[in-house]
Amino acid sequence: MNIDLSKILNKEQRKSIMNALLTPFSWGYGAGVWLRNTAFSIGLLPQEEFDIPVVSVGNITVGGTGKTPHVEYIVEALYRRYHMAVLSRGYKRMTKGFILASNNMSPRDIGDEPYQIYRKYGGLITLAVCENRRKGIRQLMRIDPEINLILLDDGFQHRYVKPKVNIVLMDYNRPSYDDKLMPLGSLREPVTSLTRCDIVVATKCPTGLSPVDIRMMKKNLEQYMFPPPSQQLFFSNIRYADPVPVFPVQSPQLTSLNWLHPDDAVLCLTGIATPKPLVRYLRQFAAPVKVMHFDDHHFFTRRDFSDIFKVFKSLEGKRKFIITTEKDAVRIMNNPYFPPTKRNCIYYIPMRVGFLESEGPNFIEWLVGLIDRQGDSSLTTNN
Repeated sequence: MNIDLSKILNKEQRKSIMNALLTPFSWGYGAGVWLRNTAFSIGLLPQEEFDIPVVSVGNITVGGTGKTPHVEYIVEALYRRYHMAVLSRGYKRMTKGFILASNNMSPRDIGDEPYQIYRKYGGLITLAVCENRRKGIRQLMRIDPEINLILLDDGFQHRYVKPKVNIVLMDYNRPSYDDKLMPLGSLREPVTSLTRCDIVVATKCPTGLSPVDIRMMKKNLEQYMFPPPSQQLFFSNIRYADPVPVFPVQSPQLTSLNWLHPDDAVLCLTGIATPKPLVRYLRQFAAPVKVMHFDDHHFFTRRDFSDIFKVFKSLEGKRKFIITTEKDAVRIMNNPYFPPTKRNCIYYIPMRVGFLESEGPNFIEWLVGLIDRQGDSSLTTNN
């Protein structure tokens, strides 16, 4: 006999039961993470340093903290100063091993996020994917001996490489000090692991973040971070640009969301970890918004598009648009199942990072200082 607990227990009671069930698994996971990190700290597991600076951009949580736009921000700021390469695992790609990105590749070859970066900066930087980061770095150095800076995308847990600079991103709206280890929460590592990094960036901050909010987060992180200059805390937010056609069209109908009217209709289509910020942004404008959400990094199938356009057809509006994310756009534009007759109605919203002004140094200036410093590869003590 099936029992519907939602009819017997309230939300808090169900949450308490679920927490009790998951807590032992969270303890077990935490013990495994502690043993692994201890093995690296005492030298049982080896860490490799390289002759050129490696900057890792990562996090300690599952879910989107904004790694790709922050990597792009760093590339945009530093590609003129350094001969740069970006190395990623290439999550959910259909290939294995080391692959050097080239113009004839697709997201299935190197992953959607690396492909997005390569589309923007492929002529300015070298980009590669490899599950084995040490092997990937060696290959990059062999292929191009001129490389003098490597950005390691999502490298904080890949401790076999010892970066010169470790950057950890933390969603301001889901601070790690209020979270718990998986599967009870979304932490990949305990919040005490922040002592291994050089820079923490609180991402996705509200535009009107006040000095009081900044001081409060700094205070909450005090017990997990060393004071400056050993470690530095920065604050960033997401800034959306005007819509861009996913496919080339001669006369785009939508070059600004301000052009939307109440009698238009928008289908927000996403396959990312945290779609809510984009949905909230789109709902600031005049047209009603319907949302269809798929799993993060989802590769859309023929059936998916059939379902999507059934919903799209059902929308009531004089003009109807599909609006998606930049990461989804790179998978859609390379997808053979997207109907050619619908290419003029789908747009993506470019997403950029901006750093909030607060007391303390400029992010890029501070990062360059860490990259160019002489001596030990980390200012922190537990790297």
